[in-house]
Amino acid sequence: MRLFKRLLAVLSSLRLAILLLLLIALASAVGTIIPQQEAPELYLERFNADPWLGLINGNLMLQVQLNHVYSSVWFLSLLALLGLALTLCSWRRQWPSLKAALRWTDYSRPRQLSKLALAETVACSDSSAALNDLALELREQGWNVRQQNGRLAARRGVIGRVGPLLVHTGLVLLLIGAAWGALAGQRLERFLAPGRSLDLLSPAGENRLSLTLQDFAIERDPAGRPEQFSSTLLLSPQGNQQEERTISVNHPLRYQGITVYQADWSLATITVQLGRSPLLQLPLSNFPELGDQIWGLVLPTRPDGSEPVFLSTGSEQGPVQVFDSDGSLITNLRPGGDGAEVRGLPLRVVEIMPASGLLLKRDPGVPLVYAGFAITLLGGGLSMVATRQIWAVAETQQAKLHVGGLCNRNLAGFATELPLLINRVGALHG
Repeated sequence: MRLFKRLLAVLSSLRLAILLLLLIALASAVGTIIPQQEAPELYLERFNADPWLGLINGNLMLQVQLNHVYSSVWFLSLLALLGLALTLCSWRRQWPSLKAALRWTDYSRPRQLSKLALAETVACSDSSAALNDLALELREQGWNVRQQNGRLAARRGVIGRVGPLLVHTGLVLLLIGAAWGALAGQRLERFLAPGRSLDLLSPAGENRLSLTLQDFAIERDPAGRPEQFSSTLLLSPQGNQQEERTISVNHPLRYQGITVYQADWSLATITVQLGRSPLLQLPLSNFPELGDQIWGLVLPTRPDGSEPVFLSTGSEQGPVQVFDSDGSLITNLRPGGDGAEVRGLPLRVVEIMPASGLLLKRDPGVPLVYAGFAITLLGGGLSMVATRQIWAVAETQQAKLHVGGLCNRNLAGFATELPLLINRVGALHG
């Protein structure tokens, strides 16, 4: 039993909660720095050659689950331990403190008041009348007063004692929501070209929603840099009517528990014509080694696949640069513009089709997280409310009124206000 009580004391201690919060913050920082939910090959290729911090290579990173920090066993264990610590702290400390604050404390002797943080005695001709006037003054100022024969007790701001308990409750709800989202949530990133569709399946394998990209637009500044992306989506839910929605950066779509973000953009295909050939729609690949946001493809100019040229571009507006096998620039082409002769063969770029980068998230823990934040903010606001208590005992034979007070916040301010209140009452019965 003694060991169990020690364990409860450790789990409900403030030091453990602070330590767990620091560890969770550190783990969250690591999850922000290291790319998450990528293919294992990416970590092996990138970090085996250049270990993170010079210590953690790709193999070790996968073993300690740094590739998915927020759903790792050790991170969820930290959340569970912090939730347990907050629950035990609320049960062992905050709840008894709240019950004690709701109970009225009755001080009936002047000696008891003299031991309080604030205590004062005033002489008055009629202490009983002074006590009644003090009770009336307190009620007018919004105090809750309980008056008995020859004494009173008053308090204000007791609701502030609910604040810490609400803060703990909100944090526990937030932790539960975060853990639930990490375990049951889904995350999907896809690039869609206009006219392409994406089917979202339920856990049972049934098609619950189809997304079709109808149009994708990129707004650029005068220098050609992208400023905003927007996608027009056609939603086809199973058994319901189709809906058309438009999303853009910072303006996601929320539908049936699924959130669709406009996350990125890319170039999907290039349509070219060689001589009098039919229009050829060819896929573009990203070449990060050539620079940021560079796409291209290798295009043979002969039927046997010989004498290839390399086409590259960084925008759906062009220009498309054409290089020979030696890396020398042959020409620049504009989509929809005139062609040029390349290796003795007319080459024309008809159009470049951009692709919308969509990020789909389903997080069932979001309502709990939002509720936890709201309750935590409410509790934090209530915690700023000072709880003040006043007791007064009238000594009719000695013509004295004894007053004492307590305050859990801003005791110096209360120490200034209380004498002013007593002097107003004493002046009437001096």
